[in-house]
Amino acid sequence: MTVRWGIIGAGDIVRRRVAPAINEMPNCELTAIARANADKAEEFAREFGAKRWYADWRELLGDDEIDAIYIATPVYLHAPQTIAAAEAGKHVLCEKPMAMNAAECDAMIAACEANGVKLGIAYYRRFYPVLAHVRELLASGEIGRPVVAQINSFEYVDIATDDPRHWFLEKAKNGGGPMMDFGCHRLEVLTNLFGEVSCVSSLTANVEWKDREVEDTAVATIEFNDGPVATVTVTHGAFEPQDTLDIFCTAGSIHIPVLNRGDVRIVSKGGERSEMHPNGANTDEPLIADFTEAILNDREPTVGGDTGRNIARLIDNIYRA
Repeated sequence: MTVRWGIIGAGDIVRRRVAPAINEMPNCELTAIARANADKAEEFAREFGAKRWYADWRELLGDDEIDAIYIATPVYLHAPQTIAAAEAGKHVLCEKPMAMNAAECDAMIAACEANGVKLGIAYYRRFYPVLAHVRELLASGEIGRPVVAQINSFEYVDIATDDPRHWFLEKAKNGGGPMMDFGCHRLEVLTNLFGEVSCVSSLTANVEWKDREVEDTAVATIEFNDGPVATVTVTHGAFEPQDTLDIFCTAGSIHIPVLNRGDVRIVSKGGERSEMHPNGANTDEPLIADFTEAILNDREPTVGGDTGRNIARLIDNIYRA
């Protein structure tokens, strides 16, 4: 059986990773694309071999030759589009963050359950080989019990008001700044490694852009029920990019200088060593493959709606705190 995909939204991530991943899977077919600009929708469809294109995403949901939808639109559209897709009988793989808040996530999950379709969320870092190795290290006891975890995620982002991507800086469309946008990925990493959260405190600020609707910098401190105290620091304002993960344990430590790259330094009582656990060429491929297999084998996706809702609830608490 082949899973026939439709994509709603065709931005940079879809062009570079999602559409190529679908096309590279032997059990997938890219059937249609929806984009508000009809000319660009046609151009994208022809470039990636989709049979059809639509300027209205609602028309795509009415296409009987589509089994699954990838939603890659601004965050405020995730809930209504997911619910409409579920009601049309389509499985949904939705971009992160799942929705504007946890209440919207609940509605999305309920719609998918009521209509018997799968719901996945695009937290593709779950499939990083280096993070699988970190889980193995922590479980082995070699470096003891985790005490402190630290993440820095810095991307300089200054988007002009007339840029089509300016919605990233609009609260009504994105829900928040860097904590909402890419901080959510790092929160998913931590909750997957350490489990349930017991306490959250935070600080959000506009350090560089005082008149922004959303924060340009944020720090969250998270205490886990059975794990470390973790800090996540995100910013749009720093010149030097950062994508770090450091875990300090009772008998050693783990240091990942660039999470997307996969190199790791491990310190233990036995000494220090460096290892490489690189990603594949397309980091979205394992995500697409897992969701496709979930459909074909009638199982839950590895990163499902519950994960998305948990991260949304954590973000709600971070902004509330």
